[in-house]
Amino acid sequence: MKPHYYPETDSLYIGLADRPSADTREVSNGVLLGFDENGDLVGIDIDAAPGRIDLSTLEAGLLPLRARRSA
Repeated sequence: MKPHYYPETDSLYIGLADRPSADTREVSNGVLLGFDENGDLVGIDIDAAPGRIDLSTLEAGLLPLRARRSA
């Protein structure tokens, strides 16, 4: 997981995979999910992030690895 804050657009992007997004869906006002060509989630984009979440508490902890689901 790779979080990136972009001050020029005031947005937070959380990359979940190293694949490009082929489709984007807005699931809430200013919250977009990016999906690859297989429909797998590859990223989350949050507009006006500092007004929505406390960026000072953002941290990426270690998560257990799981086998990728088969399609």
